[in-house]
Amino acid sequence: MRLASSTDFGLRVLMRLAGAPDRPISTGQIAEEFRISQHHLAKVVQDLGRGGFVQSQRGRSGGLVLARPAETITLGEVVRHLEQGFAMVECFRADGGMCVLQPQCRLRSKFAAAREAFLSFLDETSVAECAWPDTGQMMGPT
Repeated sequence: MRLASSTDFGLRVLMRLAGAPDRPISTGQIAEEFRISQHHLAKVVQDLGRGGFVQSQRGRSGGLVLARPAETITLGEVVRHLEQGFAMVECFRADGGMCVLQPQCRLRSKFAAAREAFLSFLDETSVAECAWPDTGQMMGPT
């Protein structure tokens, strides 16, 4: 299973905020540190806000903060929220797709079980456990 880049970016934002829970961090700073397009990151941050994961604080020393303690946010719930439109296989699409194997397909239930096992495993890990250390320095070369 491959996660969308926006889910990867969303997880990075949450990890970074969890590493500095006492201070707001701008999207510009996060974009620079993780070498992500600030425009793309702004869209991801909006989605994280809609999901109740982050809040934006306005003002001179404003920025993003976690909407609730990092210990209460699981990786599984974040992935479920950010990957809502993801269809691992054709028949997982919201419209049912155009799979010619329906209704006799025996693969769908196997993929569904694998997806649930994956997400259940992620449910066991909080964002706090993956917090990015706040060193005050930018990341090194990738």
